[in-house]
Order: sequence, then structure tokens, then C-alpha cells
Amino acid sequence: MKLLTSFCNLIDSVNEWMGRLVGWVTLGLVLVVFVDVVMRYLFNTSFVFTQELEWHLFGFIFLIGAGYTLLHDGHVRVDIIYQRLGAKGQAWTNLIGVIFFLLPGCIMVIITSWKFMYNSWSIFEGSPDPGGIPLRFILKGTITAGFILLTLQGLSLGIHSLFQLLGREPLKEDES
Repeated sequence: MKLLTSFCNLIDSVNEWMGRLVGWVTLGLVLVVFVDVVMRYLFNTSFVFTQELEWHLFGFIFLIGAGYTLLHDGHVRVDIIYQRLGAKGQAWTNLIGVIFFLLPGCIMVIITSWKFMYNSWSIFEGSPDPGGIPLRFILKGTITAGFILLTLQGLSLGIHSLFQLLGREPLKEDES
């Protein structure tokens, strides 16, 4: 049990750290969009690099932040049912959701994106557009990385739910 608790705490801290990183990247995205809007409307010009950077940063935020969002229970679910359940009912819902939906879905994306990411990294793929970002392979790598982080956070949620059902909720690092 202590080993599983340590495993959960490690996953939770990694996704907490990634969430902080995503927060800073979000600030960067806001600044990039601001610069793009100023350039477009005040100077009547735009750059492919800036436009690509916007969607690269958004993709990074969405993919890498998914595990953090699950850690803080921010994903969408059918709350009309879930909120009416007691703690055990919510734990059962989380455990069943993780086992039958989250993990299989994430594993499918990881398996199917692996070759896609590998091919992109092997040629250091860049933008096909002149003036575009030469590091497109990094964004493609975040597909696999983001779903690995989400899978790990799903495992942590499943373990927490199982412990809750058994009446043995593991302690966080700061509580032990």
C-alpha cells in the first residue's frame, strides 16, 4: 500500500508541476496572440511563424495540461448524476470510468500516435510553410507525452478510488 501511495504521490506531483508549466505557457500564448493582433491591425502585417506558434502553444497547453486537469477534477462529466452520488458511488464511477474508458482510450492514442511522433522526430519535421516553425516535431511529441501523463494520472485516480472503496484512502506526502 505504501508503494502504491508513493506511486500516486509521484504522479500527482509530476502533473502538478506540469500544470504550473502550462500556466506559464498560457501566459506566453496570451502575449503571442496580443502581438499578432497588434501586428495585424496596427501594422497590417502578419507572420506565419506567429500564427503557427499560437496553435503550437495551444496544442501544448491542451495536451500537457490534461493530466493536471484530471488531478484537479476539472474534466467534464455527467455531473447531474455524479454530484448526487455519495463518496463510494463517486469512487465506483471514477474506478469504472478509468478502467473501461480513460485507460483504453489513452492507450489507443499512445499506440497510434507513437509511430506518427517517431517519424516526425526522426526527420526533425518542421513547418512546410515558408517562415513557419522549424520545430513541428516537438508539438507532435506532445501528443504522446500528454496522453502518457493523462494515463498516469488516470492510474493514480483509479488507485485513489480503489483505496477509497476499501476504506483505506492513501495519505498525501504532506500528511504522512
